[in-house]
Amino acid sequence: IEGIGEGYSSVSFADSYIYTAGMINKETSIFAFDLNGKLIWKQPNGQSWEATRRWATSYAGSRSTPTYDNNVIYHLGELGHLTAFNAKNGKKIWAIELRKTFDADIPEYGYSESVLIDGEYLYCSPAGKKGFVVCLTKKDGKTVWKNTKIPGTLGFNSLVIGKVHGYRQIMGFSSDCVFSIDMGNGELLWKVPFKNSRSNNVADPILHNGHVFVSSGYGKGSALINLTVSGNKVIPKIAWETSLMDNHHGGIILHEGFLYGSGHNSRGWYCLEFKTGKKMWSSARGKGSSTFAEGMLYCLEEKGTMKLIEASSDKYNLISSFPVPRGGKGMYWAHPVIKDGRLYVRHADKLYAYDIKRK
Repeated sequence: IEGIGEGYSSVSFADSYIYTAGMINKETSIFAFDLNGKLIWKQPNGQSWEATRRWATSYAGSRSTPTYDNNVIYHLGELGHLTAFNAKNGKKIWAIELRKTFDADIPEYGYSESVLIDGEYLYCSPAGKKGFVVCLTKKDGKTVWKNTKIPGTLGFNSLVIGKVHGYRQIMGFSSDCVFSIDMGNGELLWKVPFKNSRSNNVADPILHNGHVFVSSGYGKGSALINLTVSGNKVIPKIAWETSLMDNHHGGIILHEGFLYGSGHNSRGWYCLEFKTGKKMWSSARGKGSSTFAEGMLYCLEEKGTMKLIEASSDKYNLISSFPVPRGGKGMYWAHPVIKDGRLYVRHADKLYAYDIKRK
């Protein structure tokens, strides 16, 4: 597919449709295609981030990947324009301006998260004075609760859901810390300082067995936080820390007790033991994003090489690789996605679909 504009939005799937976003003429648009690449609908979703930053041309384009739920597509534009579209025909259902509603500045790199839907509610991070993290009703965008107790500025990650010791919580990053909020009432459950030299934390946290794994680039590194409960309080304590696998924004994968991802200052692909942070192996070079299927890591390096790596803690085992064609300017930062035996890779104006079924 071509003609989707500049950007780093990945793809999501529902009911035999492909959804993504891109920037055309400094405006962000949402696209819906069928599985053969035919355009079904296209709708604008606000001015792009590049329109507000003269220096932004090297990083211009969409960020957020559309979120699907119950025949509705939700998308957050780079300047805070949050819209709900009918997933079949693209008709706008409702829209709000997050920056205006919650008194927020334009983030340094624009809003980048994919909004989170759970039940009847939508969760996102305006990072405003009147709401850093907020809960909205998904049917009309009305505010349910808002939390203003989180220090720092926007962290650029997407929120994740977890349940620990009976507490259902959403976790995320600001520029200064990793935090957890009670999903029911919006109260801050816990926070741990976590800040890098550039004041941005992009990789999503991972919750597993009462622990939260966090990682950040620019030399910060990785850490595991142990969560316990004392009375009615959740107590976080760092179990281990390492400078390895300081993940920039490619994300980390947890598989069978081991973490897989790439480093920023500590360049290369890594495998760390989840419980201890022990390095199991690393490659000499490499940096990018990845996804997982059937025991394999599909790793898209930011300069355009797709690598197939065995998801094993024994050793770094590169099975094969190939170059992804260019679709425009910029790095290969959109995360790869696997669906029904196809590998989808987006670069700038183009989306490529590869057949990866075993023959």
